[in-house]
Amino acid sequence: MNAADRIQTLRKAKGMSQEGLADKIGVSRQTVSKWESEQSLPDLEKIILLSEYFEVTTDYLLKGIEPKPDVPQKRTDARIFAAAGTAFNFIGLVAAITIWIEEQTTTAVAVGLIIMAMGCMITVIGQFVGTHGKSALKWFGAVNVWFLSLIPVSCAFNCIQGTLGRFSWMLTPIPSMGNSYIAYSLCWLAYLAFCLFTDLILLKGKGETGK
Repeated sequence: MNAADRIQTLRKAKGMSQEGLADKIGVSRQTVSKWESEQSLPDLEKIILLSEYFEVTTDYLLKGIEPKPDVPQKRTDARIFAAAGTAFNFIGLVAAITIWIEEQTTTAVAVGLIIMAMGCMITVIGQFVGTHGKSALKWFGAVNVWFLSLIPVSCAFNCIQGTLGRFSWMLTPIPSMGNSYIAYSLCWLAYLAFCLFTDLILLKGKGETGK
């Protein structure tokens, strides 16, 4: 198919006569007839007008080159970011507990929270640049509530209890025994209850979404 055939095919596809196309482009019917009978070619200005009217490219009119379809850019799965963030959070918690056991310094809490902040940031980035963001966020929350909540719960418990002996002024990544086994046990029960309740809410929401 040459340029003349393409002009004729596009015109007929619109259900338009040669005279009607001529009026739209601003030429005579005889000019359109010459284009379609290969007696002449439209000049550059008319080629542009024809391409705009028929909503095709000038390359298609002149050479029959179809435009390449837009290929959607492949996006990374947000669950990969969530997995990386989970790994950071786990490492942060382990590092905080290890430093506390070996050195018993509040630096343990700072190190743990910094690493966990990086893990959460990685997950948030995945929400913007990745696919499956909602499902990734749900399972990230269900898993990481166990990592992310332990340090805040421990610090709050230790501050409220106020019976940490010579470490009473320190923040710790895990609850300290203090003088009350009952309070210590209640702290762990509260932590477990909070994490289980959060998981229940997240998993229930996931189940409802899948229905």
